[in-house]
Amino acid sequence: MIDQGVAAAIVGHSLWGLSFMASRVGLNSAPVILLLSHRFMIAFLIMSIILITPPGAGACHFRGKPLLPLVALGMLEPVIYFFGEQYGILHSSTVFSGVMIALIPIVSTLTAIPILGEKPTLMQLFCSAISVGGVVGIGLLTKSSGSLDRIGVAGLLVAVFSAVAYTLLSRGIAVRYSSFERTYFMMGLGALVFTVLAVFSVRGDPALYFKPFEERSYPAAVLFLAVCCSVIAYFLSSYSIKRLPVAKATVFSNLTTAVSVFAGTVFLHEPFSAAGLVCCVIILAGIYGVQRGSAPEHDRT
Repeated sequence: MIDQGVAAAIVGHSLWGLSFMASRVGLNSAPVILLLSHRFMIAFLIMSIILITPPGAGACHFRGKPLLPLVALGMLEPVIYFFGEQYGILHSSTVFSGVMIALIPIVSTLTAIPILGEKPTLMQLFCSAISVGGVVGIGLLTKSSGSLDRIGVAGLLVAVFSAVAYTLLSRGIAVRYSSFERTYFMMGLGALVFTVLAVFSVRGDPALYFKPFEERSYPAAVLFLAVCCSVIAYFLSSYSIKRLPVAKATVFSNLTTAVSVFAGTVFLHEPFSAAGLVCCVIILAGIYGVQRGSAPEHDRT
């Protein structure tokens, strides 16, 4: 029987793989900052409804708990990560940005050794590197666009290290805060920051803020991003980080690349080659190897 933490990671990162397709549709109607504002505002409203609806699928108990760790968590993801990723991709090539983002699992695993005391096996490190190699292969097969400059490098470094810090912090505070509490705070902070910036970008004009919803495809795209890729995916990510060691939890981020390639081929009719299929198989083999590369252990609940 598949472990619940593994199942959560698979579903969560698969949804993030589909987010690239939904984001592409949404960005045809709205600039990045508006899309992010709509996405996280809707996600926060949905989680608020869940919170107040009896008997309530989620509950938050913040009384007597310090909020600073949750503020730090929400600033790392989604706020800082999305800024770094967006500017990094805008000012770099497809290959370079893909390779940099693919380094997150390895950097997270290595950083968890001194900070959390989690020691991956050599097999896990090897298989994680194999999975990253599959991501690099897909990047090399993709038509490279954009030029590399210091802004792009800085943005991607910010994205990588904010994702690593988010993973370590989320696992470190998982005993004190539930997956729902962590996700709720993240969605709320993301909604606040991105909406404030969006309001400034449209100069406080409500008509401009809601104008993208006039496009037929936009509401469906932003709802998918809000419900599936924010509420559900981040909740499942928080849950898997709580149950799995960092090496096992983070390697699934490479699954996002494989799913995005598959979705682009099936739904957007993008070109796909046999070499691309091999790279996807390498990614999956690496993920499987990381999960099997350690002795059985008792995960957190």
